[in-house]
Amino acid sequence: MPLPEFLLLFAIALAAASAAGYAFWHLAGRDRGEPPPELPPLPPAGRWSARLLETLLQLGVLASPSGAEDASLRARLAAAGFRHPAAPAVFQGARLAAALLLAACLAWAAAARGSGAAGAAAAVACGLGLGVLLPQWMLGALIQSRIQRIHAGLPSALDLMVLSLEAGQGLDVALAETSRELRGIFPELASEFWQVQLEIRAGRPRADVLADLGRRTGSSELRKLATVLIDGDRFGTSLAPALRTHARYLRTRRRQTAQEAARKLTVKLIFPVFFLIMPAVLVVTLGPAALAFYEALSGMLAP
Repeated sequence: MPLPEFLLLFAIALAAASAAGYAFWHLAGRDRGEPPPELPPLPPAGRWSARLLETLLQLGVLASPSGAEDASLRARLAAAGFRHPAAPAVFQGARLAAALLLAACLAWAAAARGSGAAGAAAAVACGLGLGVLLPQWMLGALIQSRIQRIHAGLPSALDLMVLSLEAGQGLDVALAETSRELRGIFPELASEFWQVQLEIRAGRPRADVLADLGRRTGSSELRKLATVLIDGDRFGTSLAPALRTHARYLRTRRRQTAQEAARKLTVKLIFPVFFLIMPAVLVVTLGPAALAFYEALSGMLAP
């Protein structure tokens, strides 16, 4: 292996080993009884899962974001369902570990192909950039998936809330009962309603708690529901007819969205039909005729 490539690989390995050594040094310090760093406790997990989470947590300390960036990251993680205080640090540690791992893999692949120092440096840069961006993309996909699961459970949740309100219960009790009933079917929506109930019990104003319900999840439908609940609580109107109308609106909107997707399907099928299916159909139908025509033409033109 040429000397520049060897030095580059050695630098990458040294950086990865230093980061891992720093993390495990803190873990060993805990075992020796030294005072641990000021980090939030991790949720209980298995032995290897706990070690991995602690390692990512220690790596996340090396790349901890600033105040505004930390608040934005914490909001995105909460929208994806990760509300633990250590979630931002673990996520930053995962980004750093992914960047180092991808950079090392791409540098090794470039060196194995003999791309030279410039190719190895480009591979390292691409690996670092992709490793930093890949967890962000995965987090965005998790947020969108969670929002879709929340939207799927909203009509059923509104029906349960209407039943509770018409039975004479208050809004807080209706939210708690709805969360309890939906816990096994729609756990994401149940956790959001239970979070609202806990914040109201803690003494926060109901209007602020309901407004945060739509903001922290990033769901437009939850923001609309929060607006309906806030207006009904502010003006003292009956919430049951408003929630029943809103549930009917959600079901109508879902049906219209499905009909729209079905109408778009014919347009979207043009490209696979034209580029994938039609060539095969043409080969199967016109292939024998083309071969027969070629043989006949060859026989006629032969001397």
